[in-house]
Amino acid sequence: MSNPFPLHSDEYWMAMAIQQARRGLYTTSPNPRVGCVIVKDNTLIGAGAHLQAGTPHAEVHALQDAGNEAQGATAYVTLEPCSHTGRTPPCAEALVKANVARVVVAMTDPNPLVSGRGIKRLQDAGIAVTQGVLTQSAEALNPGFIKRMTCGRPWVRAKLACSLDGKIALANGVSQWITGPAARQDVQRFRAQSCAVLTGSGTVKADNPSLLVRPEQANFSDYPLTQCRQPLRVVIDTRQQLTPDLAMFNDGQPVLLVVNGQLKHEFSDAVTVIPAKLDAASQKVSLTWLLDELGRQGLNELWLEAGAGLAGAFLDQHLVDELIVYQAPKVLGDKGVSMLTLPDYQQINEAPHLKMTDLRHIAEDIRMTYRVMTPDTHAAAG
Repeated sequence: MSNPFPLHSDEYWMAMAIQQARRGLYTTSPNPRVGCVIVKDNTLIGAGAHLQAGTPHAEVHALQDAGNEAQGATAYVTLEPCSHTGRTPPCAEALVKANVARVVVAMTDPNPLVSGRGIKRLQDAGIAVTQGVLTQSAEALNPGFIKRMTCGRPWVRAKLACSLDGKIALANGVSQWITGPAARQDVQRFRAQSCAVLTGSGTVKADNPSLLVRPEQANFSDYPLTQCRQPLRVVIDTRQQLTPDLAMFNDGQPVLLVVNGQLKHEFSDAVTVIPAKLDAASQKVSLTWLLDELGRQGLNELWLEAGAGLAGAFLDQHLVDELIVYQAPKVLGDKGVSMLTLPDYQQINEAPHLKMTDLRHIAEDIRMTYRVMTPDTHAAAG
């Protein structure tokens, strides 16, 4: 990827650090994706990325790459260096020991264990610190980590595949395949970078899907997967309609099954069953409770791949952060299944409001990406 910033500017080097961070796009959770480059005399002398929880952080890799040349150099880091000892030693201390002269930080760490302490440690050691360089680009690397640290919940991306007339299936329920193979491969990217995939019992009964990243489609040209980290599958089955013979319960990969009442079936050891907390009014699973629970389990990004009812409930309750719609050049007719089941809104301003952030062709299909505006944000914008 070309670097659009002036040569040797802080933005130029930070853009390079952001590219380093993207190497961990599919592998770092529950940790954030972080990149670091070290520069001396306008020359790159070290680069590194955090690739997996429990392994060295980006700063450590970059310092090892730079060696003794790191003394007096400038380190560019996409996220504030950590100041606490977790599974690895603090990176702020490593930068101090390396005797770098300056550290440029894109954004403050939202983790309350860090949150300014790393920057203070550097400054106390006499290291010059510059903050706020390409902050928005750095934040875009870690929406799930930021949201979990600030709100306790994962970032929710809802995926829909629909026809030109907004249908997700024929009237008889047939839905495979509305979109083409390129769009289906594109979905693998989102699954691969997600900590979990959430669906409902209706989708599992209808399609018997695995909801795993498909290895044959996981060779992404930009950041090839050195290992295929499979997402946790989360399935809501309050009425216990699903049986242990279904594909996702027999592939050895973990499933979190949310049920109501005494368990009717025995599942394999890969399936963890948790009792649902029901919403008092609807007597359906409390989606806010579920997101809180997934946040407690350290999940940063949640991929919602469900039917019209569950997807509509998430959207109506303002629990979707990002909506990704793949639209195929097909027309399924007025008796087809609509893409979302939503309440009968009486006023336009009651309906969910979306802001498009990306639009692109995926072969013959179109992928549209929207940020879902909260009611307060929508009112302010209006």
